[in-house]
Amino acid sequence: MTVILASQSPRRRELLATLGVEFQVASADIDESVRKNESAYDYVLRLAQQKAQAVAEKISNPDAVVIGSDTSVIFEAKILGKPLDEADFSQMMNMLSGQSHQVMTAVAMVQGSHLISKVISTDVVFKTLSKDLIARYWQTGEPVDKAGGYGIQGFGSFLVDHIRGSYSAVVGLPLSETGQMLVDCNIPIWNGTLNAKDL
Repeated sequence: MTVILASQSPRRRELLATLGVEFQVASADIDESVRKNESAYDYVLRLAQQKAQAVAEKISNPDAVVIGSDTSVIFEAKILGKPLDEADFSQMMNMLSGQSHQVMTAVAMVQGSHLISKVISTDVVFKTLSKDLIARYWQTGEPVDKAGGYGIQGFGSFLVDHIRGSYSAVVGLPLSETGQMLVDCNIPIWNGTLNAKDL
């Protein structure tokens, strides 16, 4: 049975591969703008569902399972996007320094007319960051294309004091929930050795 990941993210590809699932990759061209008065929860859920649905509509296999996912960094109910420049990045880091913020990741699966989805929220607590550390992190080049200005799976891990919740969801795909959803769609994981009847 065909599994398609509706994402070009190398991090999501790496994460999905760890579940022992063979899959293809396709891009989902959708408008990712935040709608007026849209909550972070509704935003990530909508985008994950729209990504999966957009790719599902392009293929002719109704049995295929298409996976869409979206991740947002939220501080005090505000969605933090990718930094516009170093000044914007520095402002983000000073805001997050020594504070707790949330990372919400939604995962959605479409199989024919069937849609299932989940939103996972993880609390991430930053260390207190010095001005010099913030400047040095920017110089690594890592923050440029990262929502919230950091990557927990890279150099940005040094900024994090601790998390409460799913690490893989912060990286971009909640593995426990994604694995369960695949099994529920009759897609075995662990290289075909684990399926619904085993759980």
